[in-house]
Formats: sequence, C-alpha cells, structure tokens
Amino acid sequence: MKLQRKNGRGLRALTVGAVAVSSALVLTACGSDDNSKTGGADTEAAGSIKCGGKGQLLASGSSAQKNAIDAWVQNYAAACKDVQLNYKDIGSGGGITEFLQGSTAFAGSDSALKPDEVAKSKKVCKGGQGINLPMLGGPIAITHNVSGVDDLVLDAPTIAKIFDSKIKKWDDPAIKKLNPDAKLPSTDIQAFHRSDESGTTQNLGKYLGKSAPSDWKYEDEKSWPAKGGQSASGSSGVASQVKQTDGAIGYVELSYATSQNINTVKVDTGAAKPVEATSDNASKAIAAAKVVGKGKDLAMDLDYSTKADGAYPIILVTYEVACDKGNKPETLDAVKSFLTYTASEDGQKILTEKGYAPLPAEIATKVRETVPTLS
Repeated sequence: MKLQRKNGRGLRALTVGAVAVSSALVLTACGSDDNSKTGGADTEAAGSIKCGGKGQLLASGSSAQKNAIDAWVQNYAAACKDVQLNYKDIGSGGGITEFLQGSTAFAGSDSALKPDEVAKSKKVCKGGQGINLPMLGGPIAITHNVSGVDDLVLDAPTIAKIFDSKIKKWDDPAIKKLNPDAKLPSTDIQAFHRSDESGTTQNLGKYLGKSAPSDWKYEDEKSWPAKGGQSASGSSGVASQVKQTDGAIGYVELSYATSQNINTVKVDTGAAKPVEATSDNASKAIAAAKVVGKGKDLAMDLDYSTKADGAYPIILVTYEVACDKGNKPETLDAVKSFLTYTASEDGQKILTEKGYAPLPAEIATKVRETVPTLS
C-alpha cells in the first residue's frame, strides 16, 4: 500500500473500493489504487501498536477520513498481521446504515448519530448502544474553477445564495464587492453538490445555517436539500466535475482539492482578513469545540460561526461509531486495538503530517480513556 504525502495544505484523496478483493482496502495485502510517490510503514509507530484479535474487520462510511485510514492501516498492518481491515468509503450515511444493519464492526461518520439512530443501534449493540468517538478533524474547502481568477473571496451569505441558485453569474455584484480587484467573467455559475448522503454536506449545511441564517433556510441533513445545481457522487466526483467545468464551484475535503490542484475559496468571516482553507486554520476552529454527548458518547458541538482571526469555519469532525456494549466477540479485540492506535499520540501525529487537524488534547484523552472500555 502506498501512502499519501502532504503537498502544502492537504493530502491526496482516492476512493476506497468495495469489500470485494479487487477493490477492498486490506490490511495484510496493503494494495491500493493510490498514485502517491512513496510508501512503507512508519516502523517506529508500528512498534508501539498493541495488537488484538484476528481475522477480518469490516468498516465503512466517511470518505473524508479515507486518507487518514490509509496511513493508519499502513502502520497497523506492519504490526498486526493477523487482522484484515476492509473499509469502504461509501459516505457517512451509507456507513451508518451498514452499522445499524449489523454488517460492520464500526462506521466512519462526519456527523454524530441522531437520536433515532441511537435507538436503532440498541438492536445491534446488545445491552448497549452506538457511541460517537471523534478521531480527526479537517476543513471543507469551497472549490472553484473560474477562468482568470485564482484568488477568490466569498462570505457565508454569498456561498449560501450561490448553492441555492440565487446568484447565477460570476460577475454578480455581491461577488464583485468581495473581490474588487478580480476580473470576474460573466460566466454562468455551475454549482456541484453531493448526490450521496454525506456528512460533508451536513457540515456545510450547519455552517451556512449558523453563519447565513437569513439566506440558508434548510435543515442540516446528509442529503442535499436545495433545488437546482448539479450532483456528483462522492467528494472525488465533485472534485472531478469542478476541475473540468468552467464556472464551477463545489465543496470537498481539502485533500481532494490539493491533490487535483483545484483553487479554493478564502472565507470572509468578519475577522481581520479572509481565512484560507488549511489544516492549521481548521484546527483553530476545532479547538473551540465542546463535548456534548453523555456518558461514553463523545459527540461534539462545533463553532461554525467563529470570527476568530485565522480560524477557518467550514469544518468537520469524523467519528468512529461503535457499540459501547454488545460488540461482536469475534471483532471486539481488533476494534479496540485499531481504535486505540488511531487515537494514540502516534496515530494523531500522522494527521498533522497528512494535512488533517488532530483532536484537541482534552478530547483525545477522553477517546483514549473510552476505547479500552468497549465491550
């Protein structure tokens, strides 16, 4: 398996395949369709991993964490050769669905379980329920392909109106006001959104709802709520469409933008100057997050309307969703072993290297205390 290297603001992204051998991400096989230039596990990190369990471990969900999973898997495989992890990046909604069906050991989701999903999880987690374990954070980049414009600034109301088909031309007065020195063309805006259920979509909706409530009236759901625009499957699909379409705009995890050299929007939050989508700037916003879950559940409340200097507001936190009690005996030890590593100092160090935002120290400590108690 080849690892992805940081390229300034993020990391390469790719699509995780299905569980089938031809497209699964398998720990012991370490094969991938990643085109990065270098590979090899971090032997020092691998040496600190405590293995547990054996056999196949199935998981699915968030595509936002795919690149982190790749790096974690590489090191885990070097230490724990008796475990095979198949992870499908089918989107947060798909991952939660499979977890609630009992077909996976854990799910990756860019949004916490809803109350009705917690209720459903009790049928799978015998004697317990599904809990949210935050594992990484990062920025959602607003990407654009506007001829002659590399440096573009937008604010929340303008972003909301663009994705709600209220602003239809790139030389609209609202965009001109934010970019007085740019040569904006009269090109039609081609707005792309996710066709699948996505935590990325939901977090964008939360940002727009908090920062532009007068212009974004929709509920923050995993499915795209607004009319108009064009859809594409997964972050990779959105990135591809934006890259090849003149006048396009979309939203993806930062790694998908940097890997394809797609321009990203700076966000005018009302701070001293517009804020660029970088992992460091996302970290500043995520640091203000608070745990609002009860008991072992560590669901977090993010501040999407921050105006702090240098804090990028369009952010997400990816959770690993597992049972607090009632995990399947045949996978429990492997789940605990793998998640103990991802939450460890070594696991979190990888996130900085790859362009993600590591967990705040206080949150990471709570995750490290919770994972060993899974039963």
